[in-house]
Amino acid sequence: MENRTDKAKRILVADDDGNMLFMVSEILARQGYEVFQAINGDQALKDARSFHPDLMVLDIMMPVIDGIEVCRRVKAAPETSDIKVIMLTAKTSGRDLEAGLAAGADHYMTKPFKIAELSGKIKELIG
Repeated sequence: MENRTDKAKRILVADDDGNMLFMVSEILARQGYEVFQAINGDQALKDARSFHPDLMVLDIMMPVIDGIEVCRRVKAAPETSDIKVIMLTAKTSGRDLEAGLAAGADHYMTKPFKIAELSGKIKELIG
């Protein structure tokens, strides 16, 4: 893998809600991250393999492949298992939280969310 220590950290944001995708991406880009976007789970998986982001922000309810399955596959594949994952979702039940963490998510946040909380967790996970 290429050495990217002198480059901006890469974040892949995956959400089928265009407004949420734009908002989260803009916030992270303004903080200096290199941001990639995916509008469904299949694209998120392909982008994870292609761009190898440092972190993924995944919605659960996405078309084609849901965020839980995306997380599970990312964490199971040796070439992407080191990617940190934050689930950012409207699903608030304890079962959803357990499913996200069982799939390998490093953190689980519900919408609506506080920008400072998301930024703080990203800094904690990838610097």
